[in-house]
Amino acid sequence: MQELHDAPLAPLTTFRLGGPATRLVTAATDAEVIAAVREADDSGTPLLLIGGGSNLVIGDKGFAGTALVIATKGFVLDGTRLELAAGEVWTDAVARTVEAGLAGIECLAGIPGSAGATPIQNVGAYGQEVSSTITEVTAYDRLTRETITIPNAECAFSYRHSRFKDAPERYVVLRVRFDLEDADGLSGPIKYAETARALGVEPGDRVPLADARETVLKLRSGKGMVLDPEDHDTWSAGSFFTNPILTEEEFTAFHARVRDRLGEGVEPPAYPAGEGRTKTSAAWLIDKAGFTKGYGTGPARISTKHTLALTNRGSATTEDLLTLAREVVTGVRDAFGVTLVNEPVTVGVSL
Repeated sequence: MQELHDAPLAPLTTFRLGGPATRLVTAATDAEVIAAVREADDSGTPLLLIGGGSNLVIGDKGFAGTALVIATKGFVLDGTRLELAAGEVWTDAVARTVEAGLAGIECLAGIPGSAGATPIQNVGAYGQEVSSTITEVTAYDRLTRETITIPNAECAFSYRHSRFKDAPERYVVLRVRFDLEDADGLSGPIKYAETARALGVEPGDRVPLADARETVLKLRSGKGMVLDPEDHDTWSAGSFFTNPILTEEEFTAFHARVRDRLGEGVEPPAYPAGEGRTKTSAAWLIDKAGFTKGYGTGPARISTKHTLALTNRGSATTEDLLTLAREVVTGVRDAFGVTLVNEPVTVGVSL
């Protein structure tokens, strides 16, 4: 277990933003992770967990406590069953499952971060979510001080949400287990219309696994969503806002605002979200509210490739980023009556 003091946190995040931690600990085994967590809890020291750093917005003052980097390794494949240590690099794990001929997470290629973060956010993209393949999650419960295994049905998965996100101070994910599909080298059914168009197939069709993965990587790269240290459009947390889910009443009011602002013939994106709810597109809202690709003149701007990504152009501070985020939230609310919610976790700051 490695320990540093007054250690910079910005290099550990994809935003490359944030001040130092009082203490930085890197744990390479589950036992080291648990020991570091218990030490912090016993001493009453604030604790910040860091995996791939792709979903963190850390304040410029840093973190007054122990920042714990979970750097555990473990990729175990038994037939169609996969176990990943929390510190495994997610996009590498996806590539290995595709090489093994197993379907279920191939359309989640290119998503930055660690495996342990995937159940917390119920990570999803291009028609797949990890909740459809996760069988169970092993975590350390800081309340009971025990290591527990939680089956899928008890993870309370929903859109970009889970029981782990509901109680971020309680659970430390250690292992994630999946059950994938052996479809003779073919992908799962292609559900996302954009992916189907790029592949030249119909939604519901299957394609060679490698083709599905490569197509998703190309789509993500075109939106600045695949990490590249030379491309400031990727100095981001990917999608900064979640897609709003509206009740029938909220959607009716929103639809009326769209007609008033954009004209009678304009229809906003609308997708069924269960229980009389409708999901709309945060990217569409941002663009139609006037925040187009590349918006901004300061060191924090909207990506030149995708309106949903806020980026550090190289010299930004966290406050620069939050100023831009607040401007976008206010602009969308004023235009359409919808309040955007940030997807990344904020540390020492808030919108």
